[in-house]
Amino acid sequence: MVCEQVARWTVGAKRSGPYFCGIDAAMDVVGGKWKALILWELENHGVRRFGELRKGLPGVSEKMLIQQLRELEEDGIVSRTVYREVPPRVEYRLTEIGAALNAALEPLGAWGRDRIDRIGAPRVHQQP
Repeated sequence: MVCEQVARWTVGAKRSGPYFCGIDAAMDVVGGKWKALILWELENHGVRRFGELRKGLPGVSEKMLIQQLRELEEDGIVSRTVYREVPPRVEYRLTEIGAALNAALEPLGAWGRDRIDRIGAPRVHQQP
């Protein structure tokens, strides 16, 4: 169902009020370029360390990945486990809620795959 009111929000801004609808709430959780890609990476590879996530997401900066992971952790989508080892080891995995969110994103991914040649050809960055 489509929102009856359009919510205006800015990436990185704190919400100033309640959500208008489910789409508004969902987009607040997965909004931005990297969050959905982080979810796919964790779904496809299971538990990942920070460096593994960064390698699996070409183009993401360290600062942005840290920020996105923190937000996903705060929202209960990703869990972070710190091991007291030398060198330090930190692992990320999807929570049950994160797996459910990832499943909800599957139809969106299928829609994009079916139309990728028509919707993004000029925007696709070719890697050498």
